[in-house]
Amino acid sequence: MRIGLIAMSGIRACDAELLRLGLTLPGFVERSKTIASLPSLGLLTLAGMTPPEHECVYLEIEDVRKMGALPGGFDLVAISSFSAQMDEAYELGDRYREQRVPVVLGGLHVTALPDEAAEHCDAVVIGEGESVWLDVLGDAEAGRLKPAYRADGSFRLEDAPMPAFEMLEPERYNRLTVQASRGCPFQCEFCASSILLTDRYKQKPVEKVLAEIDRICEIWRRPFLEFADDNALVNKPYWKRLLAQLKTRHIHWFAETDVSVHEDDELLGLMREAGCAEVLVGLESPVEDGLAGLELKSDFKRRRWPQYKEAIARIQSHGIRVDGCFVIGLDGHTPAIFDEVYDFAVESELYDVQITLPTPFPGTPFYDRLRREDRLLFDGAWQRCTLFDVNYRPSHMSAEELGEGFRQLAVRVYSEEQTQWRRENFNRKYLKPSRSGEEVMP
Repeated sequence: MRIGLIAMSGIRACDAELLRLGLTLPGFVERSKTIASLPSLGLLTLAGMTPPEHECVYLEIEDVRKMGALPGGFDLVAISSFSAQMDEAYELGDRYREQRVPVVLGGLHVTALPDEAAEHCDAVVIGEGESVWLDVLGDAEAGRLKPAYRADGSFRLEDAPMPAFEMLEPERYNRLTVQASRGCPFQCEFCASSILLTDRYKQKPVEKVLAEIDRICEIWRRPFLEFADDNALVNKPYWKRLLAQLKTRHIHWFAETDVSVHEDDELLGLMREAGCAEVLVGLESPVEDGLAGLELKSDFKRRRWPQYKEAIARIQSHGIRVDGCFVIGLDGHTPAIFDEVYDFAVESELYDVQITLPTPFPGTPFYDRLRREDRLLFDGAWQRCTLFDVNYRPSHMSAEELGEGFRQLAVRVYSEEQTQWRRENFNRKYLKPSRSGEEVMP
């Protein structure tokens, strides 16, 4: 069979004013382009485990509605998409089915709403795709696709196949993704990541992670990597083993982690030596309001909140940039939150700032709670699940106040002046001069 593996790509937002403003905000544009350019590691992994008698073609489609003729010649099409692009994924599935090409849909959104997705495909994959992909291929080849393939959660990262990185065009990507773990020990109410695919925290063996990185280095000269972990560096003994080997690869990388990383100076030193350029830390709120009950199993961030500024300073003192991530409009946030985020970003000297809105993704406890409380404004309008559109009634301000305040905060935080100050301040304080006298990244 000739199999089309299609990822819906690009950043989405419905707020026209925010989009207009974003075109002039360097920090906002830079991070958006980075996220939009990441390839689909899930589809590359499926390609990597596909038997050699089949041919896989990897495609990224940014705007279905601007397409002409569909890429053709496929015996099977598998589509992966996030909620914001789901309507377009459905349209693409419908168009392929009109051409009598069998369509399989999978991913987080499909796992949360398989019955909805089933209306636009021949089969849905629920949960971790690696568990069922070979069954999908066998049934498709025999012409007897089942309506649904449900993973049972038993897939082990010890058995993870090598992703087919060779399918990518090197010049198209400014960074590549690898995965060292799946899931997260903390269950944040609003989280819509791999925790929806698995109910347990899974760790990939160090040797497998290094093999994937070595494979990437065979294809890309001096690649920049992003660890596609929901919460990297949680298993500190594991990461110390990995970092000791990673430093011999002479690459730079980015990861998302929690604030506890600052508590281990040995770990921070190893991260720097192994090429860690930046970590994104989910701070969520610069004030205690909004943090209570954020995790369903603990109040981890609320308990760590008094350490936030100290943690940022300690991480950055090792030459590792911190991108502080804030969710604006959590329950308990008042209109004061906009100034509070801006002031915290300046006072803590964050290298970078990421601001998003609480987004009720289907399948999350946050969505379920807001629906019970009759606070959803656009239930089912998945194109608004962008992290940048107000989809619910906040607890201590109006939806209009939240939207306008968010836009104005974006202007302040991502202005050229603020972006330049943050970066120059970090470079001046934390970058070490090389022998030639030039400042360099660690």
